Amino acid sequence: MDTYLASVIENVRKKHSHEPEFVQTVEEVLSSLEPVIARHPEYERVDLLNRLVEPERMFTFRVTWEDDRGRWHTNTGYRCQFNGALGPYKGGIRFQANVYPGIIKFLGFEQIFKNSLTGLPIGGGKGGADFDPAGKSEAEIMRFCQSFMQALYRYIGPDIDVPAGDMGVGGREIGYLFGEYRRLKGVFENGVLTGKGFSYGGSRIRPEATGFGSVYYLQNVLAHEGEDIAGKTIACAGFGNVTWGICRKATELGAKVVTLSGPDGYVYDPDGVVTDEKIAYLVEMRASGRNRVQDYADRFGAAFFPGEKPWGVKADVVMPSAMQNDVHLDSARRIAANGVKYYIEVANMPTTNDALKFLMEQPGMIVAPSKAVNAGGVATSALEMAQNSERLVWTAEEVDAQLHRIMDTIYQMSVDAAEEYGLGYDLVAGANIAGFRRVAEAMMEQGVF
Repeated sequence: MDTYLASVIENVRKKHSHEPEFVQTVEEVLSSLEPVIARHPEYERVDLLNRLVEPERMFTFRVTWEDDRGRWHTNTGYRCQFNGALGPYKGGIRFQANVYPGIIKFLGFEQIFKNSLTGLPIGGGKGGADFDPAGKSEAEIMRFCQSFMQALYRYIGPDIDVPAGDMGVGGREIGYLFGEYRRLKGVFENGVLTGKGFSYGGSRIRPEATGFGSVYYLQNVLAHEGEDIAGKTIACAGFGNVTWGICRKATELGAKVVTLSGPDGYVYDPDGVVTDEKIAYLVEMRASGRNRVQDYADRFGAAFFPGEKPWGVKADVVMPSAMQNDVHLDSARRIAANGVKYYIEVANMPTTNDALKFLMEQPGMIVAPSKAVNAGGVATSALEMAQNSERLVWTAEEVDAQLHRIMDTIYQMSVDAAEEYGLGYDLVAGANIAGFRRVAEAMMEQGVF
């Protein structure tokens, strides 16, 4: 490995040893860039890589809120404005008990390249809090969101930093956050947040966009192999917006999702999550706050496997779509043993590095990385920003058509970048290189700071 590249990776390992998620994603991205760094010695002269892996700005803040019994609680909020070379920082807010600086940094770093791949003028950022919405009342969630925004509002704006939703932050939470921002600023800057309700500036198909986009990306991969999505079986994880979107679009195109998962285990439905009733029930499950996938099994008579993950199920396509590090090496071995040809990451970094390396080494298996596959969500968020800035409202068909075009372009950019550097059909390296090159060019042109 190039000595400069190796020194940067080693520096990150030492400096962030207590943040394994961040180290993992930096190693995965930078290790793909060796042929690019070799072609551009000027990057070492300006220490571009060490600047790239260091956030431009990251801060924490106190979030105090009152529960329904009059007791006060204190959580920690975070915002990482990682890289703004391409535009205002853009990335979600995650409310989850396990949120800590390492998760925010890893998500923000991934967001740089994901946003770059869209071709849209948005930088990379991420935020959140170690607050668990599960089991909280509507009023408690509202009060927490209001307190969170009271600490954050000074540091965001349509041309500064545009947060969105993520795990634990859906349309309801975005509404509360925007309402408090509007109250504090006294202006209707609807471009400050994306994922908003349609009634106050949101975009059509934003909740399902990540899932839709991942299926469009899958179609490109299948077409490369001379195959069609119709008739394919898909193993997914989770049952939130992303998986819901996958189910909807896959069903529309003649495929079927046969697994869902949750904290309590997974369900296997050989008939597929394909009917209107089944797909709509995912929304009901999410809204219930119970966070139990067994509810689906009880409702529709599907098999439920408590405490297990769905990666031993035989399917044509595996699309991990729940959370980071969901697929470890033992799961990867089971996926390979089932003869799976298409491994399409959807969640942010759902595969550990050793598992990803193992799967990429399997003869005939095609692996696609999450930063490319799930970019449809942030792409549609950027389309929402465009509608807000122009005071326009696009139809669902218009947004969907633009999303489809963006996903096709992301796929082709990844293919072309890998081929340019002699890497063959390597979608993982291609996405890293394509995303990096655009950011690196912007950083070089803007000078060293």
